[in-house]
Amino acid sequence: MRIGELAQRARVSIKAVRYYERLGLVTPLRRPNGYRWYDESHVRLVEEIRELAANGIPPSRARPFIECLGAGHAHSDDCVTSLVAYRDSIAELDRAIASLTARRDLLVRRLHRGAARSFAKENAMTDYTALPADLPAPEDDGAADHLAGRPLPALVLSATNGQEIDLSALAPGRTIIYCYPLSGRPGTDLPEGWDAIPGARGCTAEACGFRDHFADLRQVGVSQVFGLSSQDAEYQGELVERLHLPFPMLSDPHFAMAEALRLPTFEAPGHDRLYSRLTLVISNGRIEHVFYPVFPPNAHAQQVLDWLTESTQIG
Repeated sequence: MRIGELAQRARVSIKAVRYYERLGLVTPLRRPNGYRWYDESHVRLVEEIRELAANGIPPSRARPFIECLGAGHAHSDDCVTSLVAYRDSIAELDRAIASLTARRDLLVRRLHRGAARSFAKENAMTDYTALPADLPAPEDDGAADHLAGRPLPALVLSATNGQEIDLSALAPGRTIIYCYPLSGRPGTDLPEGWDAIPGARGCTAEACGFRDHFADLRQVGVSQVFGLSSQDAEYQGELVERLHLPFPMLSDPHFAMAEALRLPTFEAPGHDRLYSRLTLVISNGRIEHVFYPVFPPNAHAQQVLDWLTESTQIG
C-alpha cells in the first residue's frame, strides 16, 4: 500500500508517518521503481506509535516498544526495555506533577493573601474574630457524656504541616484536640443563618485563643494542640497561615473520628454534616476530659488552660 492508504488505515496524517520514518521507527519497503511501499506490519507499527502517544509516550521515546515488536513479541511492552521506558515516563510525570503542584500552591497562597488585602480595603468584611453580643449559647444535650475514659481510635488524619497523625500514637503528655464546624475567611460566605445556630459561630476566634495561649498550655504539660474539622487540609492551611497558628489542623472530611467515637455533629445550609464544637483532653491514649458544649468560643482556650492548671495543682 502507499503512504496515503497507510495513514488512513492507521488513522494518522501522512506528515506523522514521515516523522516516524525520520525517527527510524518505520522503515518502508522499496519497489523496483524506487517508490515507498508499506504492508500490514507497518499498519501495526503506526497504530502502536499512535496509541503510545495517546498514553503519554511520545514517538521520540517509542523505540523500545517498536524494537520489541520487531523482535517478534506479541506485545510492544513484553520486553524489559519497554518496562524501563514506562518507568522513565512515570518518573518524568511525577516530577511534572510535583512542579505543577508547588506552583499551584504558591498561586493559591498569593491569591489568598491578595484577596485578604483587597477585601480589607474595599469591603466592610465580617470580622470573624469578633462575636455578636446576642450569639445563642448551645445547650448540653448529653451527646458527649460517653467520651471520658475512652481510648482514641487507630485513625490516621492529614495535618496542615504535611504530616499524617495517628490518633492512637500521640506524643507523650497531654494532647488537646478541639473540634470545630468550619472557619470563615475573607471573601467566603458562611452558611445562611450561621450566627443563629447555637455553637456554630466562633471558629476563628477559638483558633486565635488557642494561638494566644499556646505557650501557656505548653507550660502546664500540653505536648500537642490540634484543631480538627471536616474541611480539607488546603482550606485549613490558609487559616493556619493567615492567623499565624503555632499548631497544625487535622482534616477529617469523612468524619472518621466522629464515627469511631460517636462525636456530636449537626447540619447547616449547604452542609449535610459538620462537627459540633467540642474539645478533648487526651492523656496516655485516652480521653481524660471533655469540654462540651463550648461557649463562648473566644474564651475557650482560657477555660482549657484553667482546667489544666487546676488539675495539675491537684495532681
